[in-house]
Amino acid sequence: MPDGLMSGPSKPLVLVVEDEAALATMLRYNLEKQGFRVEEAADGQEALTRIAETQPDLVLLDWMLPAMSGLEVCRQIRRRPSTKDLPVIMVTARTEDQDAVRGLNTGADDYITKPFSTEALIARMRALLRRSGAMPAKGALAFHDISMDLATHRVLRNGRPLHLGPTEFRLLEFFLQHPRRVFTREELLDAVWGREIHVEPRTVDVHIRRLRKAINSEGELDLIRTVRAAGYAIDTEPV
Repeated sequence: MPDGLMSGPSKPLVLVVEDEAALATMLRYNLEKQGFRVEEAADGQEALTRIAETQPDLVLLDWMLPAMSGLEVCRQIRRRPSTKDLPVIMVTARTEDQDAVRGLNTGADDYITKPFSTEALIARMRALLRRSGAMPAKGALAFHDISMDLATHRVLRNGRPLHLGPTEFRLLEFFLQHPRRVFTREELLDAVWGREIHVEPRTVDVHIRRLRKAINSEGELDLIRTVRAAGYAIDTEPV
């Protein structure tokens, strides 16, 4: 079974609002393959009707829809008491920062730009579903003297709480999921930021430094290993 998803009728229900039939079919196939249940709507009005009828756990909402835009659909979702907390991810071909801000200001919880990787989309969906309680948290991760509770987002080292920014948390989570394995900057960008996010590989170095500063105290082993000309790993031994 795909990681983190439940079987049977408890599987999260996603409403895909997309007027491009080929893209909607592709999304349905990939989401169902990952264990989600999927409903579809091809325009804004149909989306609002389907939301009322099926009560989905998350809406994947295209920005550009016929008759009623995705922004207006999102506004109406937020106005209705029964759906004001419904997780919404806006799908857009727009890449301008101000457009992304407009989507978030309208009430979207997240946005993703086309073209996007299925892995990046599903990671964002799972994060929102865990936050909303529609999907169980994956539990805990641990390596050496670091432990991470994915339900509460608490991270401890030797019993003391660590305070991480959102990107450093995702970076450490990825390392804890793959201990002792070396990842290039490009692999870390794909896994932590997503392929559709265009940032410089050196951005990884900045967040690695922040992560080191956050998790290491005086006298403690630096668990983040730099591998010259290769990348980074979490390890207790030089790699």
